[in-house]
Amino acid sequence: MAIRDSSHPDYLTGLRRVVLGIAAGLLVLLFLIWRIDNARVERLRAALVDQVMPSFEWTIKPIAATGRMLSDLRSYQRVYAQNEELRRELQRMQGWREAALQLEQKNARLLALNNVRLNARTTFVTGEIIADAGSPFRRSAMVNVGRIDGVKDGSAVMDGLGLVGRIAGVGERSARIIFLTDGSSRVPAVIRPSGQHAIVTGNNSGAPILEFLDQPDEIRPGDRIVTSGDGGLYPPDILIGQVLTGPDGRLRARIAADYGHLDFVRVIRQQAPESIEGPGGLIGPLLASDPAPAADPAAGGETAQ
Repeated sequence: MAIRDSSHPDYLTGLRRVVLGIAAGLLVLLFLIWRIDNARVERLRAALVDQVMPSFEWTIKPIAATGRMLSDLRSYQRVYAQNEELRRELQRMQGWREAALQLEQKNARLLALNNVRLNARTTFVTGEIIADAGSPFRRSAMVNVGRIDGVKDGSAVMDGLGLVGRIAGVGERSARIIFLTDGSSRVPAVIRPSGQHAIVTGNNSGAPILEFLDQPDEIRPGDRIVTSGDGGLYPPDILIGQVLTGPDGRLRARIAADYGHLDFVRVIRQQAPESIEGPGGLIGPLLASDPAPAADPAAGGETAQ
């Protein structure tokens, strides 16, 4: 049986008990002082606060300043998150607004018609921008779709909202896009709602010029610019942008396409209409079910019975 060594008494346990007892007594006394409703106790409380607060003021100020900084930081984070959400919402709303305007215009045209057959000759293929082939004198890019995808030279190119440009040079698996801002770009356009026709001319800047306007006084900044379809190169009613007045007083186009974040584009595949060569091309060949034409009696032939 082990014998307990009592030659070294345990003073630490007793000291711990005394300290805990004193601390508990002070806490109880402090609680009673703050709870007793008496004039003398109130003066004692005021004197105690006057003695304690100045010595802790140097610690309270940094804590309060740190708290205000943390509160401001959280407020800035909330404002930044709300701003980002509003930007995304605005971008989505711009896309929906343009889609709604196009549907409204198409609905207005279709209301006056009956038994309309929609054109199914226009399709598109989506590609990714793989390189920026531009320079200060050329605004272009490379896309990873080509001849095997049905892309042809001169095909219109769009992003999620508006017209980007056209195809100028097609390979088997890649193609080059000439932007609307390129100096060689010319796009026939219509300005809504005035109906004025114009040519959107690129000038290697972010705001192409509107040329060949018949009545520029009827055009206001903010009017929508869409393709007219003249010449057959671009399909009609594709959004180009909005009218703005440049620093030089000339009317320009604010491009709707976002060239700064151009990652994916849509290349429109539009089948060319069949060409008619000569007046005989208007009359198709006779089918087997069609009756044979009657012979001309003046030519000495027999009349069909």
